[in-house]
Amino acid sequence: MPQVMELRGDVEFWARIKPLTESDDVEWVHIAHDLDTWPRAREAARLQARRGRAPQARKLYSLAALADERDREALREMAALGFQVRIATAPLPQGTVIIDRRTMILTDPAPSAPAAHGPRIYTMSASPALIGGAYALFEAAWESAADLTTVLDARRPRIDDQTSKVLRALGSGATDEAAARELGMSLRTYRRRVAELLAGLGAASRFQAGVRAGELGLTRS
Repeated sequence: MPQVMELRGDVEFWARIKPLTESDDVEWVHIAHDLDTWPRAREAARLQARRGRAPQARKLYSLAALADERDREALREMAALGFQVRIATAPLPQGTVIIDRRTMILTDPAPSAPAAHGPRIYTMSASPALIGGAYALFEAAWESAADLTTVLDARRPRIDDQTSKVLRALGSGATDEAAARELGMSLRTYRRRVAELLAGLGAASRFQAGVRAGELGLTRS
């Protein structure tokens, strides 16, 4: 296969990707704005479940994936089938699938464009350098994202001692680097705890998280 090639339309996309789904040991990594970023995402998840195998797949979605109740139910179903699902509070790059760290497919930057504008375009690559760089970016985004169960938990968040410290660090105005050092955790771990805290509070920003925490009485000593 050429190191970079273009796939035009969903039929060609699935013709290329289907043979890669046959092995039980393949690792899948997904970055998607929402459940419409990749065609037949729900059906593909159910197909893997019917084959009786636990998928080695991590799915990273933006907050837009939670806008519709039907999509939230689909995400819950994916998690129940064994997929690892996280929600990123920061903007995500172009929709990406990395298969076994050997094949990468990028979506058209505007997958929701009307069909009259032509078929969706996918870029498929086998370049180790491109795949390695994209995989590293995914790992960084994954580490700072929040688990789906945390995001969808509508109950009052359970604030343990370390989460309270993260909340206080947010209110102090300290930089992420300074707060991470003060709390004795890595920068990635600190940012992940912040993302989970924002998701648990239903906050779209750090400022809103502080307001929401105050409303819930979580900032009281």
